[in-house]
Formats: sequence, structure tokens, C-alpha cells
Amino acid sequence: MTKFDVLTVGNAIVDIIARCNDQFLIDNNITKAAMNLIDAARAELLYSRMGPALEASGGSAGNTAAGVASLGGRAAYFGKVAEDQLGEIFAHDIRAQGVHYQTKPKGTFPPTARSMIFVTDDGERSMNTYLGACVELGPEDVEPEVVAQAKVTYFEGYLWDPPRAKEAIRECARIAHENGREVSMTLSDSFCVDRYRAEFLDLMRSGTVDIVFANRQEVLALYETDDFEVALNKIAKDCKIAAVTMSENGAVMLKGNERWYVDAIRIKEVVDTTGAGDLFASGFLYGYTQGRTLEDCGKLGCLAAGIVIQQIGPRPMRSLSEAARDAQLI
Repeated sequence: MTKFDVLTVGNAIVDIIARCNDQFLIDNNITKAAMNLIDAARAELLYSRMGPALEASGGSAGNTAAGVASLGGRAAYFGKVAEDQLGEIFAHDIRAQGVHYQTKPKGTFPPTARSMIFVTDDGERSMNTYLGACVELGPEDVEPEVVAQAKVTYFEGYLWDPPRAKEAIRECARIAHENGREVSMTLSDSFCVDRYRAEFLDLMRSGTVDIVFANRQEVLALYETDDFEVALNKIAKDCKIAAVTMSENGAVMLKGNERWYVDAIRIKEVVDTTGAGDLFASGFLYGYTQGRTLEDCGKLGCLAAGIVIQQIGPRPMRSLSEAARDAQLI
């Protein structure tokens, strides 16, 4: 018996989201459509220059856990916050989604992580993240019984930035595999891939990770090629299962020599792409842990991603289980 379908491990971050134009990004030296790591001083500067903003609990793996729960799955989450207002917001929000979250907060300093997200008119999000307390996540925060009772443990590639989190992930992978469970990761960001290419490839090739999520840019960066077909062939050989998203062109699932392509859902308007990859992973992993085909997993992923990009913020505001039933996917 398993208590959880999916355990996610990640950086516990509160998103502060505001709209801006492309000139604002240029004037403030912000790399568009990327996750830029910043220090406390720059966080304060950018916050002072933001327009009206929405605060929403985020963090890649936290969003995925919320998506799994919204689909009706049993989700758990490990991530570190501080004992401050943003930490309380984060803990409240993820528990309110129905996610098991018991990671102990880390004092009052450093403060809870926050990401200033600037959304341009094309819906692209440019993230500027001060990691704060979330870098304090370590092996002592691993709840062995939760890992042992989760069908899949999923972590974000961003966790390779804080060094002690790597120890926590390796401990989770050890416990998961000892209990016959599987481990999954998302490559997170092409810049993240550039920083940790060799380590990510080792995680895949060593069998530490079974299921890998990536988007087109990330898989091209991983194999340092501009040929998408070459990158797909390589990732299929390097891991048990890969799911690669292609924005409006849907996604492709790969297992050995087999491939399944699924279309993106029709949408009215792209409002904010924050959380698109996170919610794709939630849909896929929900389907996977329910024993669905990889094609169906991809369809559930595309549905969840398509819904979240039509709203502001990375956590689903409508019931994904209802949407999936309406689409006759569950």
C-alpha cells in the first residue's frame, strides 16, 4: 500500500507577480523568459520598481504537488521556509490545496524565498529569485516514511543550486529505490542545465532518476545541440522515461524506441506561462501513478498546463479533476 501518489521536493518560494513591458526588462537588465538568481539587495530594488503585484505561493515542485492534488491525487511536499509572513502564506496555501507539508521552518533569517516575476504582453515570465530560507533544505528535512510510501518522488533541477539539497535528494532517491519506488526530476531551466549538465546526465545514466521532464530548450541545452531530433534520441537512451514539452506544439513522451506525441489543448488566450511546465508534470505524474498509458499521461499534462497559462499565477484556480472529467481524460 502507498500513502502518497507523488512526493515533490523543491524550493519553497512565494511568487510576487506583476505585468511589465519589454523595455522594463531591458532597463533593469532582466533576462527574458529565464530564472535569474538574485541577492537580497537586488530583490529589494526590483520589488521597489514593480507595479501592482499579486502574491502567490509558488516554487516549481510546490506547483506540481498542488496540481497533483487538484487532479485528485495524494501529494506530499518537502521545502523550507522561514518563520515569517511569507513562510506562513506558503504553508497555508500548499496545505489548503490538500498537500501533506510538514517541513519545519528555519527561524527568521534568512527570510522565506521570493521570486519577482515580470509577465510581458506575450505571456512570457521572467523570474528573479532570491532563494533565502529555501537553500537551508537538507537531509534532516527528509521524512523517510513519506518517501517510502510515495509511488514517485519528484524534484526540481533548481535544487542543484543549494548544495545541501543535493544530499537530501540523494537520500530521497536511496529510500525510494530501496522501497521499489521511482524517482523523477525536471531539468527546470536551460541556464540551470548549463550549470549542472554533467551532474544531471550522471543522475539519469546512473539510474538515480527514472523519469525526466524537460522542454525543448532544456533538452537542446542538455546535449549541446540545435538538432531537436538528436536531443530526443539521446534522452531516450539516457533515462527510463522522458517527457518533453514543446509549447504550443504539445509534448512527446519517450520510452526506449517508442514515442507518443500529444497535442496542446486549444486555449483562448495566453495570460501567464508561469507554472506551465510544473503543471504538465503534475498531470503526467497523476496519470502515471494511476496506471495510465504514457500517451494519456501526456494528454493530462497538456490539459493541466493549458489551463494554468490562461490565468495569473502558477497554482490552478479551477479544479483540474473537473476539467479532466470534462475532457473525458479521467
